[in-house]
Amino acid sequence: MHLQKNQRIIIKKLINENLQTLTYEKEFLYASQKSFEYLNEFIKNADKPIYGVNTGFGSLCNVKISSEELNQLQENLIKSHACGVGKLLPPEIVKWILFSKIINLSLGYSAVNPEIIQRLIEMFNHKIYPVIYQQGSLGASGDLAPLAHLSLTLIGKGKVYYENQIVDTKVVFEKMGWRKINLSPKEGLALLNGTQYMSGIGIYILTHLLPLFIATNVIAAISLEAFCCRNEPFDKLIHEARPHVGQKFVAELINKILQESPSFYSNESKAVQDPYSFRCIPQVHGASYDLIQFFQQVIEAEINSVTDNPLVFSEENKILSGGNFHGQILSNAFDIVALAMNQLGGISERRVYQLISGSRNLPSFLVKKPGLNSGFMIPQYTAASLVNRNKILCTPASADSIVSSNGQEDYVSMGANAANKSLEILENLKDILAIELFTAAQAFEFRRPSQSSEFIENILIEYRKIVPFIEEDCEMYLYIRLTKEFIEKNMLKWYNELND
Repeated sequence: MHLQKNQRIIIKKLINENLQTLTYEKEFLYASQKSFEYLNEFIKNADKPIYGVNTGFGSLCNVKISSEELNQLQENLIKSHACGVGKLLPPEIVKWILFSKIINLSLGYSAVNPEIIQRLIEMFNHKIYPVIYQQGSLGASGDLAPLAHLSLTLIGKGKVYYENQIVDTKVVFEKMGWRKINLSPKEGLALLNGTQYMSGIGIYILTHLLPLFIATNVIAAISLEAFCCRNEPFDKLIHEARPHVGQKFVAELINKILQESPSFYSNESKAVQDPYSFRCIPQVHGASYDLIQFFQQVIEAEINSVTDNPLVFSEENKILSGGNFHGQILSNAFDIVALAMNQLGGISERRVYQLISGSRNLPSFLVKKPGLNSGFMIPQYTAASLVNRNKILCTPASADSIVSSNGQEDYVSMGANAANKSLEILENLKDILAIELFTAAQAFEFRRPSQSSEFIENILIEYRKIVPFIEEDCEMYLYIRLTKEFIEKNMLKWYNELND
């Protein structure tokens, strides 16, 4: 990606970008250079306290720091705030946090030396990703603890992912010929104050979830065929009568996926009505779609925003302390997208249950000799377990706040926790959908010689190259894993083919 001045980052572009390296022209750093020079000149000529520049932090905001100690203040801030614990965040997610920080600082209201942005870009391009822990952020005052771990690397401390290993930053810097960065006033605060942990996870989730949502409907379409469902619930007249955006989108999508399917567009010898998990796919999937769209709007706004404090407005000759670092909108959005993913997983598991129930001339548990063989009995158990886990994780983090910093930071968002649990729900959803595809493809074989649409038939041909029809009991987890990999491999392709 070539970074340009005042560039707006769009998630849809990132999905297909396969972002590996960043390039830029000097104009990209212009705003940061201008505010950096303004702030340092301001400090020389002004004696009044400026939060985080010549004062302490949090409840220590009234403690004045001498001019001789301003640089040490910033380095102390980073070291003291690096208090992350728990699991390590995978490097493929740290990548997006790093990216978000680069965009945030480049907007020019943080007054950092452009060399900091340049170093972050160099780290991104060489896949030198800071080691960041998942636990420690309250999602207000920015993601202080995780961003402190990111920032440790700039001063030659902490650890980084490098060439598939975790290595001391100092060792990697020596290998690259890089020196540690000596921080100027406010730069440590600018690095820590921000919502980039949350927004980076948001980018990661969206770049996976938007294609996965299309895959969810592809898999549901196979289940519709396998369960001999009616096409009436997807007639456009129904959805024009209740014109929610997501509902209409999903109904149109299912019709597109099953276009010219001889079995789907015949209602002969079919039940009068289908269970809700099939009949109400547009209404349920569509509701999740609407929530995902809201989540996307929030994340896109956030990564194109400045979430530092204080903000330096050089042209207006103002340095303003505010609260753009507060992650309430993000916390709310993560809790909402968690609900959306949970509902997609929940209705998927119900379709699995129906397919193995022995209904509609399908054998019990989708195996030729039930009793001797358990068939697809236990994959449904696994799906049910995952759905239960997702329900637990849907308890809203955004509903809570715990006072911190001696009462100065008295209402926080808990947005990082909302982000972390959304990550787990995303992975669980992939596993649930893998179980549905595994089950639906098995069930559809009992409908042969019936044919589905060309789109679905081509998918089943490719799927059968890696997962066979199950004749008798075997180690099912192997095929669930292969099915998940099949979905992950193909969902971007389906997204581009179906999402005009």
